[in-house]
Amino acid sequence: MSTALKRITPQEYLIRERQASCKSEFYQGEIFAMGGGSANHSLIAANFVGESRNALKDKPCAVFNSDLRVQVQSTGLYTYPDATIVCGEREFDDDQRDTIINPTVIVEVLSDSTEKYDRGKKANHYRQIASLKELILITQDRPHVERFTRQPNGDWLFHEQRDLSADFELKSLGISVAISELYRGVKFEPTEDDVNAIR
Repeated sequence: MSTALKRITPQEYLIRERQASCKSEFYQGEIFAMGGGSANHSLIAANFVGESRNALKDKPCAVFNSDLRVQVQSTGLYTYPDATIVCGEREFDDDQRDTIINPTVIVEVLSDSTEKYDRGKKANHYRQIASLKELILITQDRPHVERFTRQPNGDWLFHEQRDLSADFELKSLGISVAISELYRGVKFEPTEDDVNAIR
């Protein structure tokens, strides 16, 4: 005899999450614990928040770190991007004002354990957010920034930058961020390809 998994409501999740000591995602009645990131992961995310905040100081936009929860209203996903930018009036899912529903830009720093999810299902969730104009994916073990920009017809345009001396634009915000600043202080470990090239 099989036992059905007891699913919880979004309201039950939020009650638990607001009392929890660690962050969890929520989707379709299930809670998924979120693991911690590496030093590089944390540093890149912090660098992005700092650089974009400086670039946006004269614009009506706010930059948030990974403590801000985002809800994808059309799919029901609750999650914590590595960085979120909201321009204009902030909209929240309830009176607690701790879950944003109208991000303008979302940033994820890719990890080995989550890259497939971040690029696939999670990115698909994010693209359902009507207010979202850009999705940024940042690789942590080498310079590589990918930008997906929503076009007027609803399509998404892909652009990538691998040059550490270059800038990458956030077109929806009218700002640029230096890739060298994004990776400032990051220690790159040799990849398997690097090791094989030496042999």
